[in-house]
Amino acid sequence: MDPTDHTHHHDERPDLDHRLLTAFHARGARPRVAAAARTLSLAGEHGALWIAAGLAGAAADPRRRRAWLRGTALTAGAHLASMGVKRLVRRPRPGHVVPLVRTAGRHSFPSSHATSATAAAVAFGALGARAVPPLAAAMCLSRLVVGVHYPSDVAAGAALGAVTARLGARWMTGERRMAGGRDHG
Repeated sequence: MDPTDHTHHHDERPDLDHRLLTAFHARGARPRVAAAARTLSLAGEHGALWIAAGLAGAAADPRRRRAWLRGTALTAGAHLASMGVKRLVRRPRPGHVVPLVRTAGRHSFPSSHATSATAAAVAFGALGARAVPPLAAAMCLSRLVVGVHYPSDVAAGAALGAVTARLGARWMTGERRMAGGRDHG
C-alpha cells in the first residue's frame, strides 16, 4: 500500500455522511448562503447567541426570570457537555471540503453549535420563544454549509442538546411533584 495514495481511507466510495456534507457544503458557493452560514457560525460560537437570548428573555420577562436563567444555564451546560464528549471522541473535522469559517477546535463530534442551539430551542421554546427553534435549525444546517461538521456530528449534537434540556425541564420551570400525603385538600 502506497502511503501517498489517499484514496483508501476506508472505502472506495465516500459514505453517506461524507456525501451529504459535500452536498450541503456546495450550497455555500452562493454568496448569500455563505454569508448567512458564516454569520450563524460566528453568532453561535461558545453558545453566545443562545446565552444572550436567554439573558434577554430573563430581562424582558421578569415574572419568569428564574426559568429563563435556568434555561440559559441548561443551554450553557449542554454546550460544556458537548465539549467534553468532543475531547473523548476526538473525531477529526472533515478534510474533503474547504471550510468557510475557522473553528475553535480540531474535533468534530458532536457539533457544539448544534448542541447549544437545540438545547436553547427546547428550553426557550417551552417558554414561548417561537423564533428560537427555526433559528436553531438554521444554525445546525449552517455547520454543514460552512463545511466543519459531518451530518452525524450535527445530529449527535442536536440529540445531546435536546436530552439535556428535557432532563432539566422540571428544574427550569420550578415544577415539583406533589409529595404523597401533603395535599389534604
